[in-house]
Amino acid sequence: MEDACARAGIACAEDLRALGTDGAYAKLLNSGHKPHFIAYYVLEMALQGRPWNDCRGEEKARLRARFDTLKAAHTPKSNVMDAFLDEMGVIPANREAHSL
Repeated sequence: MEDACARAGIACAEDLRALGTDGAYAKLLNSGHKPHFIAYYVLEMALQGRPWNDCRGEEKARLRARFDTLKAAHTPKSNVMDAFLDEMGVIPANREAHSL
């Protein structure tokens, strides 16, 4: 994760804290990091000073919604057909989220 942050231009823990979870994860995705929900919520828990596995229930569901929004905004469509079907409204917004 340290290497991924460095590639995304996040040089230190202070940068990470200043960006917050969503800002940092958006930078990671924009730099080519493969989206992964567990990595996202582990980052959120770490920034709160909590154990990674402390995320449960409604909190986890809210984080999942935030992750899905970030993923949709900061990762390219996998292919032209998926992009077209998504534009037409054929592909459910959370389809890719269930494949993780």
